[in-house]
Amino acid sequence: MPPATPDHAALAERIRALAHAAGFQRVGISGVELADDETHLRDWLQQGLHGSMEWMARHGDKRARPAELVPDTLRVVSVGMDYGQDADAAWANLADGERAYVARYALGRDYHKLMRNRLQALADDVAREIGPFGHRVFVDSAPVLERALARNAGLGWIGKHTCLIDKDGGSWFFLGELFVDLPLPVDPPAGAHCGTCMRCIDVCPTRAITAPYRLDARRCISYLTIEHEGSIDEALRPLVGNRIFGCDDCQLVCPWNKFARRTDEPDFRTRNNLDQATLAELFAWDEDEFLRRTEGSAIRRSGHERWLRNIAVALGNAPGTDAVIEALRSRREHPSPVVREHVEWALSRHRSS
Repeated sequence: MPPATPDHAALAERIRALAHAAGFQRVGISGVELADDETHLRDWLQQGLHGSMEWMARHGDKRARPAELVPDTLRVVSVGMDYGQDADAAWANLADGERAYVARYALGRDYHKLMRNRLQALADDVAREIGPFGHRVFVDSAPVLERALARNAGLGWIGKHTCLIDKDGGSWFFLGELFVDLPLPVDPPAGAHCGTCMRCIDVCPTRAITAPYRLDARRCISYLTIEHEGSIDEALRPLVGNRIFGCDDCQLVCPWNKFARRTDEPDFRTRNNLDQATLAELFAWDEDEFLRRTEGSAIRRSGHERWLRNIAVALGNAPGTDAVIEALRSRREHPSPVVREHVEWALSRHRSS
């Protein structure tokens, strides 16, 4: 007898069940066509809005062509994992100029390894049930248009701030993908529900959201404090406030995040008291302490020099207390010219105030 034709609809439902059991709150399946998104990406890159993130322009069209990135890919299983935090606590943190603000996603352990391991475990579970199949796992680890794929899989729509929004759960969730060579039935894409709301555009401290769905990374605080090397534009420094690693304002103000779910994932719990720490405390970390405390954290990728540079800017924006001035003076002789420059800028701000 010929082998039975696989029931791909039943398999898709089984994959959903396995994904939820693995700890993913969202799961959907999409095809691999991203032609409109490819055009949008090319235009964004041609305008230079990616700043110094040269890796965004690498790999050419593969970023928008999953079947070229991983040959034989037919479908993409997109998953989401909540990391929601207390929005009121975040606003209070931002309002306290002597405390450091760290993007909520980076308060705990780095999500990449956790999600990658769980996605691979999901793939292994599927293989145990159907036998070997072609697949590859991605968690922000390759040129993948993850938000476009997630939108097409029904996980949410891309908001005017360019983050993905789920009408039932807001935008506080991480994304991951499982590329597969299985002809699974696809889910309907999510429709947009931003309407006339412009809160994210209006709240952006540096006006980095230049138009709906258009982000100028060169002005974005997340880019400036995480990706950008060297000096931060002096005109933007006062606008950074106390944000030393990332920025959440556009998500904090989004009305759909009233539906966001607080996370109970142990790996995402705050480490090193980062939701309470003062700028002066964190500025005192030497490189060894920085590396020790940020082991397994997304913050480590910024490196110690950028960490100090960012905090120097925030200290320049902080109230001119004795603790703030003393902290800045302690780094005036730092070996890095970038750190010294930002320290002197911060001190000059306090002298002129």
